[in-house]
Amino acid sequence: MSDGPSPVDVITYIGVPLAVLGVLPILYNTFLTLAALSQIKRILRHSRLTALVRSDVVNRVIEVELPRYAVRPHDRFNDRAEYWSLSRHPSPIKGGSWTTFNWRSHVIGLQNQRIEYADQLRQPQVDVAFDDLVSYLLDLGAVPDPHGFRLLRSTGLWTPVGCALMTSPDGREKALTIAPLDGSDGHLSLAVSWSSEWTTRDYSHLPPYWVRLPAPSRRPQTSPSQQQEKPDDAESSKSVPEQDPNPFDGGDTSSAAQKPSLDSTSHRVLTNPGNPITCQIAADGIVTALSQESQLQSTVQLDSLYIDHLRIRSPLSSSPPIDAGVWFASAATAYGTTSQTILWNYHIPPSLLSFARKETLPCGILVLLNVVDPSDTPEWDSTASSTTQDRGAQLDAFTRCAREQREAMAAEAKLPPAQRAEAARQRSMRENQQRLDEMRDRMRADAQRAETRTLEAFQSPKWDTRKVAEHNLAWLRRSHPDEVGDEETDLKGYAGTLLHRMVLDGRFAEEVCAMLNLWMAWAENGGMRRSDLKAIQDGQVVFAQASVLLAVIKETSGALEGTLSMDLQECMRMWRTVRLG
Repeated sequence: MSDGPSPVDVITYIGVPLAVLGVLPILYNTFLTLAALSQIKRILRHSRLTALVRSDVVNRVIEVELPRYAVRPHDRFNDRAEYWSLSRHPSPIKGGSWTTFNWRSHVIGLQNQRIEYADQLRQPQVDVAFDDLVSYLLDLGAVPDPHGFRLLRSTGLWTPVGCALMTSPDGREKALTIAPLDGSDGHLSLAVSWSSEWTTRDYSHLPPYWVRLPAPSRRPQTSPSQQQEKPDDAESSKSVPEQDPNPFDGGDTSSAAQKPSLDSTSHRVLTNPGNPITCQIAADGIVTALSQESQLQSTVQLDSLYIDHLRIRSPLSSSPPIDAGVWFASAATAYGTTSQTILWNYHIPPSLLSFARKETLPCGILVLLNVVDPSDTPEWDSTASSTTQDRGAQLDAFTRCAREQREAMAAEAKLPPAQRAEAARQRSMRENQQRLDEMRDRMRADAQRAETRTLEAFQSPKWDTRKVAEHNLAWLRRSHPDEVGDEETDLKGYAGTLLHRMVLDGRFAEEVCAMLNLWMAWAENGGMRRSDLKAIQDGQVVFAQASVLLAVIKETSGALEGTLSMDLQECMRMWRTVRLG
């Protein structure tokens, strides 16, 4: 036997260690995969997520299949605890910032991820309506960032990651930001952050997209036609069984079959017209109108009002007649838009904004309507000189007649009695005929003067809408104090009471909208005509009230240009659904 190592020894001392070294990478991958798998399962369990997890220990790959959700906020009143509180178990996984809040969710699909390490795990983003998301954050107290929405409107998906769209109430922290586009499939990707200390509002505050219409200080006088119809309306309302109102049904048109007529419904609602009304104005106009006792704290003591007469039925056209629902939604949006409230969900049509900005009413028409004193419009009152000349001619004619009468009476005194009586009779007949001729001439001159004055009024300088409304409001205070009520009511306050009355009184809403359509028609067709003036004279009170609503729209049209409200509306139009994660 030789003294050298045998082949068996070589295999034993060299081959076996080499074989073990070849298996070590597999064992290493197995160990790391099992460790990562255990960590991933722990994270999923801590986040209370149900997922299907598979692992390939040889290739060091872990597959995680997580559900994708579509979410929306809880009901503001029925789910008050979930709506106003944060989630008890927010997810620490990337893309799970949406779990900060409690949502109503449903599964819309599954997302499969192939990862190696636990820190690569990403929670799928959820689909949420952009308007619902922004409305929810506004309701909690978040403040929109004008720069962020302006940048989003102009650059879209190229908006820098981390750009703040909404901030905390103090403006120091970011509440809604632009997130990376990973897995967003072309949708706008957002991330949210919130703390319980930032919630500065509660259920007693008015929700976004809602506007509160104050009740008039005095109940408007009922027209004679309405007074005659009240007995019939009362009988018809008694014949219909009272239904349990659902304040959040939006006044569905399917319930119209249970309501016999608009008049009977209006009569039933007008039994308590002193309550304020809260209206929800959506992108399609009015959705819900609620009569409330005090603050909007719950669904108790709320009555859903009849609003079918204010719904937008016909498609919007650029020329009159404009649907009554469009006029109401535009006026309500203008009334609800203040420095503290952003009622941006409804977009006032450009044709209405353009009409409200125009100077369409000649100031002379207000003089003819006895709304404005002629001394306040000296630039067009050219009939003063002709009136002075007419008065001078009348004085000369009176002096001449008096002189002729004296001369005739002196001549009669020289005649015999029989001839004197005949001369006096002839003189009396001449004087009577002369008076008749003068009266006819005076009436003809007055008619001609009125005609000239009307033509000059049509051609007089046009006034701004707000100026017209201010004079009309002053005229209402003088001539119809019951229509205005409080003497301290300004234009916007009176517009709120008019909108309140339009909700309750369908006939009044129809009259106001018809007057606005008439006004818009002559503004677009070359100016006012005699038939338009006659319509205004027949319904001067309604015209004055319509001018107040138009003035409120005009004031808002100037404030909306290039502001946060316009940027919000445009962003809502471009991004209906976003990815939140």
